[in-house]
Amino acid sequence: MLSWIAIFVVASLTAQRRELHIVAVNDMHAQIQNFPQLAAIVDSLRTLYPSLLVFSAGDNRTGNPMSDKYEVPGYPMVALMNLVGFDASALGNHEFDVKSLPALIGMSNFRYLCCNIFPDSTSGVRVRPCQVFDADGIRVGVIGTIQLSPQGIPSTHPDNLEGLSFKPAREVVGEYEWLRGQCDVVILLSHQGYEEDRAMAREFPWIDVILGGHTHKQLTGGEQTNGILITQNKNKLPFAAHVTLTLDGDSIVSKESEYINVKAFESKNPVVELMVQQFSDNSAFRRVLAQAVTPFSMREELGCMVCDAYMAVCHADIAVENAGGVRIDTHPEGDFTVLDVLEMSPFDNHAVVLNLTGHELLHMLLTYCHGRLWSFPFVGGMRCRVTADPENPRKIRDAQLLTLDGEPLDMDRTYRVATNSYVPATSEVPEGSAQTLNIMTTDIIMQYLGQKQTVDYHGVRRLELVQ
Repeated sequence: MLSWIAIFVVASLTAQRRELHIVAVNDMHAQIQNFPQLAAIVDSLRTLYPSLLVFSAGDNRTGNPMSDKYEVPGYPMVALMNLVGFDASALGNHEFDVKSLPALIGMSNFRYLCCNIFPDSTSGVRVRPCQVFDADGIRVGVIGTIQLSPQGIPSTHPDNLEGLSFKPAREVVGEYEWLRGQCDVVILLSHQGYEEDRAMAREFPWIDVILGGHTHKQLTGGEQTNGILITQNKNKLPFAAHVTLTLDGDSIVSKESEYINVKAFESKNPVVELMVQQFSDNSAFRRVLAQAVTPFSMREELGCMVCDAYMAVCHADIAVENAGGVRIDTHPEGDFTVLDVLEMSPFDNHAVVLNLTGHELLHMLLTYCHGRLWSFPFVGGMRCRVTADPENPRKIRDAQLLTLDGEPLDMDRTYRVATNSYVPATSEVPEGSAQTLNIMTTDIIMQYLGQKQTVDYHGVRRLELVQ
C-alpha cells in the first residue's frame, strides 16, 4: 500500500514539472550562408519541443552584401527568419543602417521588441516594448532593449534616426516589472552588451533570463549574474544558444544553456538552402578588383588601405576611417573582389572632406572615440601615438599626431582631411566644415583597388600604443 502511495506522490511531482526551451541568436549580421544549418537545428529541436521559442537579440542585418544590397535592403534576412519561424527580435543599432527598417518590419512575421525607443508618427517604425508568449501553458514575458552610445542614440548614422527618440534602458525596464506577476518566466531580449547585461541583472533581480547581444562575446554555457542566466554569441552566426528552463509549479528550479555549433552542424534544411542559393546568385559581386600580394592579418592593415584610398581619390593630405567602419578582421592573399569590399565596408556612407587645423583634427579624433582606446580611428597620411590611462588601460590619456616620419605634426597648419560621412556626424568638428562629395566610400575603395591592381599592406600600422 505504501509503495503505491509513493509512486503516486512521485508521479504527481513529476507532472508539475514543465520545461521551456528557447533558441537565441544575436548579431547575425546577414550571415545567410549559415541559415540552412540554423533552420535544421530549429527543426530538430521543434520535433522534440513543439512549443520552442526562437529569438534574436538584434543586429540581424549589415555585413553581407547579398542581403544588404538587395532591392529592399535586408529583405533576405527577414525572409529567412520568417521561414525558420522566429518569434521576436530585439532592435540592434545596425537595424538602422539603411532606411528600410519600416518596410522590413511590415514584411516580418515576428515582432520587434524595444522598450527604450520612442517613435513618432512619421518614423514608420512599429515596435512593441514587450510581449507575452504562451509556450504550451507557460507564460513568457519578453522585454526588448537597445544599446545607446555616449550621444544617447544607437551606434548608427544619426541621419537614419529621424522621428525616433531614446532613453537609457535602465530608466525604462523597471516600468515592466508588472510582467513578473502575470508570467511564469520573464526574459530581457537585450542588445546592450555583456557587461551592461550583467549590470541589468544586478539592478533588476525579477528578470529570469537575459538573451544578449551587441558585444559579440562567445559564452560557454551557464553564465549567471545575481542568479540570472545570460547568453550571448559571437557575431555572424557561428553558434546558437539553446536555453532550457525547468519549472516546478510556478517556480523555476533550473536554468541551463548550451551552445550549438551552427557552422559545423551536419544537417541542412533543403528549402532554406535553396533560398540562400537564390539570394546569393549575383555575378557582379565576384568581379576581381585587385590582387592582395600578401594576406591582411589585422583590421588596422585594412583600415590603412581604406584611408589611402580616401586620400588618393579625394586628393587629401590626411584620411580618417572610424574603427567600426571596417567590418572584417583579415583577408587572404589573392583576389580582392567587389564582394570583399562590400563586406569590409557595408555602410552606405558618402565621402566627405574637411579643412581642419591639426588641433581641430585631433579634437575630431578624440571626440569621435569618446576617450575609448578600442575605437580610436585608423588614419592615412600621418601617424598617431596614443597613450593609455594607467588607471584604466581601455581609456585614452593622451594622443599625439605625427608625420609618417615620426615627427610632430604641425598643429597650426590646415589640412585637407578625407573621411566618411559617419565620422563628422558623430564627433565635434567646426560647423559647416564637412563638404559631402557625390561618391560613396565603397566606390572610392573599389576605384583605388582597380587603379592599383596589386596591394600589399603586410605589417602597415599607423597607430602606436603607449602603455
